[in-house]
Amino acid sequence: MLDDLGKDLMIQLIHVSKSYDRRVALFDVTMEIEKGEFVLLMGPSGAGKSTLLRMLIGEERPDEGQIFVQGKNVSRLKQSEVPYLRRKIGTVFQDFRLLGKKSVFENVALPLIVQRSSEADIRRKVMDALRAVGVDHKKDQSPNSLSTGEQQRVCIARAIVNGPVVLLADEPTGNLDPERTAELIELFKLINARGTTVVVATHDPHVMKLVNRRVMTLMQGVLIPEQRGGDRVDA
Repeated sequence: MLDDLGKDLMIQLIHVSKSYDRRVALFDVTMEIEKGEFVLLMGPSGAGKSTLLRMLIGEERPDEGQIFVQGKNVSRLKQSEVPYLRRKIGTVFQDFRLLGKKSVFENVALPLIVQRSSEADIRRKVMDALRAVGVDHKKDQSPNSLSTGEQQRVCIARAIVNGPVVLLADEPTGNLDPERTAELIELFKLINARGTTVVVATHDPHVMKLVNRRVMTLMQGVLIPEQRGGDRVDA
């Protein structure tokens, strides 16, 4: 059965194409990402990176082809099944999407509240996530009082609070200086070391220099031959 394809992979795209009003966003993209990998998805703005990530969380559907996440055919999911898919996938966006009228703790707790987790579970998981990204001492503050780098860490805490199997980051370093960018990439590496599959979409060549992992590059919606990032090798 098609739903059984790629069951030993975390992410699999098979001849995926997507267009918007005759503009091609992705064309005949086939790729595989294994469980536990850290992959960079490179390409300039408009190359199709965000479209691909939105498809992985069921926000968009392909015009052609099929998409599998943890062996599940995402392109065939019913709308009612999409929220369950997203519980397995953490997402980090460039624009943060934090709620200024809620505390850091409350922002990170939102995915658990939606799932109606117990208060004890919420407190334990939120504090674990905040400690993992180094901002647990900011839990009672408003996100608006934090630096850009701290806000991004809060976003990551919110993304990992559910213990996702996949973490998708869309241009996560776009608002950061080189020093903060390096810190963020190290944080993604730590999350990856815990077993989470990490996919970072970026157009920033500095990120590629920091990551000695597999690089997939999109150009005008077409996937070009792979390479490896940077000259640093992780311990």
